[in-house]
Amino acid sequence: MNVVLGCNHHLLTEEQRLVTNASCPVAVYELTTPPPRNDRRNDEQTLVDMPNAKKSNLRRTCSGMLNLCPTSTGSATAIVEIYPKLRGELNGLAIHVPLLNASLTDCVFEIDKAGGTMVEEVDSALKKASEEGPLRGLLGYETRPLVSTNYTNDTRLCVIDTLSTQVIDGTMVKIYARYGNECGYSKQMAELCHVVATRYVAKVEPAFEYE
Repeated sequence: MNVVLGCNHHLLTEEQRLVTNASCPVAVYELTTPPPRNDRRNDEQTLVDMPNAKKSNLRRTCSGMLNLCPTSTGSATAIVEIYPKLRGELNGLAIHVPLLNASLTDCVFEIDKAGGTMVEEVDSALKKASEEGPLRGLLGYETRPLVSTNYTNDTRLCVIDTLSTQVIDGTMVKIYARYGNECGYSKQMAELCHVVATRYVAKVEPAFEYE
């Protein structure tokens, strides 16, 4: 079972013997229901121009320290495993950028709401979700003009960059969700271990203490 804390961890059962913590972008997708994202350079992108095992994508052969490299992502497929109702409703791509840590998810989606919406309404809903309910401590809300290095040690799943929220024609919404790949993922993996160990070994309900 692919688990995203705050989204589907309540579906865990004692009968499940194989559990995995969803990847960073999948977790962010679940909290924001996106598509496209910017991803820091990973170990599949070469440091210098050279042949790559993924011969079908020549962009993977280019230096990840000098280029913005568009590439595919399996995150949209993974989301459908968690929320089947989203099948056929979303897609995504990734751009490898010359960063060692911290990524940004560029979320664009259409809403179906009478009268449309405004930036203030979108940000208000995200702020409320970050302060109460199952996403408290997982979803962050930021109003300061921060950049990628400010998020490298953030333990939350993602942080909404509210200065970048946009609404076009009342129906197209764009938000930026930032996250620290390594620290945030490690924290959520530890929390998932805590959930499994307390609920199915110690037989008590887990206590979440997010920072």
